[in-house]
Amino acid sequence: MKLQLRFYKQLGILLFAILLITSCKKDEVATGHDNNRVNLVIADNFNLSSFSAVLRKSGLDKVVQNGEGPYTLLAPSDAAFSTAGYTDAVAVLAGNTKLISRIANYHTLDGKYELNKLPFLFNQELQTRGGKIYATHWIKGPDTVLTLNGSRVLAQNIAASNGLIQVLDRVLTPYVHDLVGNAIAADPSITLFAQALKTSGVLQTISDAGPYTVFAPNNAAMQALGYSTVQQIQLADPAKLRSFLLYHIVKDRRFVYDYILSTGVSNMAQQGMMDGNSVTIKLVPNSNSTTSFQSISLRGIGNTSDIKLLKQDMLSGNGVLHVIDAGLRITQ
Repeated sequence: MKLQLRFYKQLGILLFAILLITSCKKDEVATGHDNNRVNLVIADNFNLSSFSAVLRKSGLDKVVQNGEGPYTLLAPSDAAFSTAGYTDAVAVLAGNTKLISRIANYHTLDGKYELNKLPFLFNQELQTRGGKIYATHWIKGPDTVLTLNGSRVLAQNIAASNGLIQVLDRVLTPYVHDLVGNAIAADPSITLFAQALKTSGVLQTISDAGPYTVFAPNNAAMQALGYSTVQQIQLADPAKLRSFLLYHIVKDRRFVYDYILSTGVSNMAQQGMMDGNSVTIKLVPNSNSTTSFQSISLRGIGNTSDIKLLKQDMLSGNGVLHVIDAGLRITQ
């Protein structure tokens, strides 16, 4: 009898548990719980843990989970965050909240953007929650390549119930300067070049809508050219400075990957500069691959060796800034 009572008691507990689980599932269906929202798809991807942390720290995860969307999230890989100085999700969560929130918004678009359906054009403007980005859809050999601000899209159009996810090889840096001249002035490594822009009047030239691409020699490079101090530049011939500076500026927006995509089988191209002369662009091979490229070098008409990029693809509202390790020369 006791065994019978114990059996019925255990059976009752089991039935109650089944009813409870069934009730929870019914409630889950009734409340419309969806595990396929964009932020949850990202959270389930082991290679996107740092970007998932960005969404959580910024609070944007709740926005996109509860919103109808559609949203397009530009998710840098964990390797991209590591390159940007965030070794893992813990480092992201320990980061500056304001900066992380800016990154989150700059990587979020309201709307469904299938980047592979964009026209085959360079630097098509898109608007994120944190500012403008520039998308390129291009064919390079057998590959169709997609880039955003010069970073490559590694995986595209990953579907979620309320949007899409695009995986990037680099963390996009939200720009803080509307003018490329202001971006130059804010960089301590190119203060002599910034002064040359002021003295020559070229700063005013590049303060309109643009766009412009500026290859700015760093301070050591300017000193090697004879412009050793701010005071010396202030006393220099403005016309001579202007001629020198215009050979460092392109009247267009050009990221490094734009050159990689548009350069032919010779891996070399000519870039026209604002002074009417050209600079030779050479593709720099990837050290880990003989068939891909990681950067570019430049050589002016009067240069006897290639010039390297020290910083690249720094976006502003009216252009792009690259920092180089030597000055471009028209004559030797």
